[in-house]
Amino acid sequence: MKYTTKYVGLDVSKETIAIAIAEAGREKARYWGVIRNEPAAVRKLIRQLGKKEELEVCYEAGPTGYGLYRLLKDLGVSCVVVAPSLIPARPGDQVKTDRRDALRLAELFRAGELTGVYVPTVEDEALRDLVRAREDAREDVHRAKQRLIKFLLRHGIRQPEQH
Repeated sequence: MKYTTKYVGLDVSKETIAIAIAEAGREKARYWGVIRNEPAAVRKLIRQLGKKEELEVCYEAGPTGYGLYRLLKDLGVSCVVVAPSLIPARPGDQVKTDRRDALRLAELFRAGELTGVYVPTVEDEALRDLVRAREDAREDVHRAKQRLIKFLLRHGIRQPEQH
């Protein structure tokens, strides 16, 4: 039985996912299209792309988290999450579109140019979110205090002396 690996690049945004496929070999990657960023649409996409054993999927880490990675793993699809800072960039390549990003991801993934990042467990991700939220809240309190002190200073009100 002969397998032909399909390298799938996904450009994930809040509402949509742009898809490009690079077949094993040297042909240019082809743009597949866009789907909604919803589990049902992803399941349908995987069924349409063919055998799960033939798929190698990658996408950039971003604000949408790792839900897509976990869904693909649950479906039995090989998936890699890539740090945007580790994606090689062409000098002068300024125009970024979902389509171009998906095509570039598929081609770089096929060429072995992308490095995956560690995907935390659900528990680790929840802890990270909690720590980030606490830090954000502390920073917000600090900024609010600074604004209040400066407001009072502009109106000639000074802090009482501490003895």
